[in-house]
Amino acid sequence: MLRLRTIGPFSWRLFQFRPFNCEPLINQMNKCTDEEQILDLIERNKTTVSEKHVGCAFDILWQLQKQKTSLLKNVQCVRDFPQFLTLHNLTIKKIKLMNDDTLVNVLYITQQFAVEAHDPLVEALVTEAWRRMERFDINVLSKFSSYLVDQHLYLSPLMGKIADIVNRNLETIEDLRSLSVLMVSISSLISQHFQEQLLNKTEFLFDTIDSSEVNIAKRIVQFLRNVKYSYYPLLERCNEVFLSNINHLDLDSISKILGLYRFLQFHSFEFTKMAKKRLKEMSPLFDHPASFVKLFVALGPMAGHEEKKQLKSAVLLMSEELTSQQALAVLGVMEEMESRNPYLIKKIASILHKHLDNYKPGELLKITQALTFLRFQSKELFVKLRELLLRCLKVSIVPSEISIVVYAISMLPSPHLDELDICRIEAVLPQCNLTVLNRFAMSVLRWIQHDHKCLNSITGKQLKLLQKLDHYGHQRLQQSNNLNLLWEELKSLKGDWFPETLLEETAVTLQRLMDEINYMNVTGVASFISRTNYLDTLLLDRIASVVIQQIEKIHPFAILGIILPFSILNYDPPQRDEFFGTCIQHLNSYFGIMDPIMLVFLGFSLATLEYFPEDLLKAIFNIKFLARLDSQLEILSSSLSARVQFRLMELNRAVCLECPEFQIPWFHDGFCQQQYNKDIGGMNGAQQQIHKMLTEVVGGINCVRASVLTPYYHIVGFECILDKRKKPLPYGSHNITLGKLPEMHWESNTQVVGSRLPPGAERIALEFLDSRAFCRNIPHIKGKSAMKKRHLEILGYRVIQIPHFEWNSMALSTKAARMDYLRERVFGEERS
Repeated sequence: MLRLRTIGPFSWRLFQFRPFNCEPLINQMNKCTDEEQILDLIERNKTTVSEKHVGCAFDILWQLQKQKTSLLKNVQCVRDFPQFLTLHNLTIKKIKLMNDDTLVNVLYITQQFAVEAHDPLVEALVTEAWRRMERFDINVLSKFSSYLVDQHLYLSPLMGKIADIVNRNLETIEDLRSLSVLMVSISSLISQHFQEQLLNKTEFLFDTIDSSEVNIAKRIVQFLRNVKYSYYPLLERCNEVFLSNINHLDLDSISKILGLYRFLQFHSFEFTKMAKKRLKEMSPLFDHPASFVKLFVALGPMAGHEEKKQLKSAVLLMSEELTSQQALAVLGVMEEMESRNPYLIKKIASILHKHLDNYKPGELLKITQALTFLRFQSKELFVKLRELLLRCLKVSIVPSEISIVVYAISMLPSPHLDELDICRIEAVLPQCNLTVLNRFAMSVLRWIQHDHKCLNSITGKQLKLLQKLDHYGHQRLQQSNNLNLLWEELKSLKGDWFPETLLEETAVTLQRLMDEINYMNVTGVASFISRTNYLDTLLLDRIASVVIQQIEKIHPFAILGIILPFSILNYDPPQRDEFFGTCIQHLNSYFGIMDPIMLVFLGFSLATLEYFPEDLLKAIFNIKFLARLDSQLEILSSSLSARVQFRLMELNRAVCLECPEFQIPWFHDGFCQQQYNKDIGGMNGAQQQIHKMLTEVVGGINCVRASVLTPYYHIVGFECILDKRKKPLPYGSHNITLGKLPEMHWESNTQVVGSRLPPGAERIALEFLDSRAFCRNIPHIKGKSAMKKRHLEILGYRVIQIPHFEWNSMALSTKAARMDYLRERVFGEERS
């Protein structure tokens, strides 16, 4: 009896606390329809809850949230339930019992519910995950790395450990989904060699995924963006995935892909065309500011004229609802669209003004640049901008951030800095790379220009700062010992300071590191030479040699960038035919899929070098290709579209004049009339001098014509005609007004001018060549000027080119010397 009395109360307690519903707890949780039911279940069963129940509870809570629209989601409300604290505390107790997948899943969900990183639960979960990392399978490791990325722990020791684990186990990884997540997560920590290994592994695994795996393809492109590497083989394969799933891509996906492509300078005409179509179909669906701004950013730059007007009208209507970041995004696209709608600019500027205190230094620079480009004027806004930038300058200690702030200040109406600010700049100079030094230099030069214009003076402190920038720039180059790291600093340089001050030293450094040029960086080096106009035959010969030896490792899309410096600088390497032949042969199978504008630029670049591959020209000059090109021109900016059309005209002209055997017709009369019927303006000082003296040399104004338009629409600076006895022939009443194009009756079948001359006479073209016609470092004529001379000679001219450095030399400092110079060039001898 005593035993029964002892057991009775204990048994009764068990009965009291046992759930009324004997159905397993997980089944009960799965039937819950809202968060409060789940949390109530946990509260009522807290004495029997296991680690599996905790994991299941978090999972269902998040599933319920995911089912709601963005407007109805309320993670704060869930965290505020009193029962959530019970789940929170139970989870801490059960962490060590959780399996790896549950552990990381719970960590991920706590983040979705905005639980702070310093919360005891999160700290305990992260600590346990760190302890177990070595044993995590690839899927769990990838999810853990995503959590760290979302917490902005890209460079943390934890992420470093994950990178090491991936590096050691890369050969055994077979899941590209998980690997792609990890690649994005560790991209800030990997070496060049590790990057190559990851790319090779990704290519190997790509065939194992289904063609519908858009998210994997997006992550691969994101990885390439993070490491700043346009690796064409993978970009091409990811692009195929996007194209095959274009009808299922939402606004976020299309917007993100377009942004990644723009950063990587990867041109996919097919994707852009189809994306534009999809975005236009979506346009009526988005009237909420957040969604519409994404649409505006994605569609705006490639929209047609009427579409742009509609987009601007719509964004104007909802402008009052825009957040600070949305207004900044709209302003950036307005700059890209070259918008000149004053009311919209003023409206967006007012929103930016309201939020100025919330922007970071880089964002303040974007605002300053865009408003300056859009010619917006507001003293009040610019004063506030300057105050904020100066405040940032006082507290910032990071050289790149200081340079951004100084650069933004230099663009404002009052770019001056006081002595303390200049001392702050000088103090960080030893830590600066070439990119930062260049940004400082552009700021100082703009400051000098402003002072010279407004005060007609240049202060000693400005010149002193420039001298220090020169010193540290030279020092940086002399200490460079890695070509790839140097290229990272060189690739975005712009402005006058670098080419004027450091270009010679850079050429010496590149020659010193020349043996490091390979298939991976050859396009970058070629691009740098193209931008600088610096003719370095040793570097160009090395580029040609690398291409010939390693062509199979170079993607065809990179060929244009490699050929460009040879074209611009008018240089043939020793292995000219082998070099160009190798490039074209490598490209042959890609003519049908390359971006149309790339083919046009490629054809023109080769034409300047007198290289006309028949297969390439047939690929360009056919109805199907030209129709594709027309479609692409509709989605390009107006400036780029005009440039492409002009290059196509120049290529068409070159082929007609230099390769008549191909029988490619001339079809640019209409385009050229539109271009050249505009006023081309007057002559510059040197041209006026030449014209005046030339009329004296050849016997009067009736014997010289200026700005002559030839067949195929070349403009000749000055033209005169000598008979067979080398006496000038007058034009009579056909002379034209100085600096204006002649009135002409256009004919579809243009004939060579020289065919109408008297027997034995010759037509002479005189061209003044300014500094743009020559390489920066030596008096070597560039490709376009050399091609024009060839064309004029084919048209029957004897071409006389007058270089600026000869005309402005000390030897020709007097009028008499210049007159003798012209006589000798025109008549072939000095005449009194």
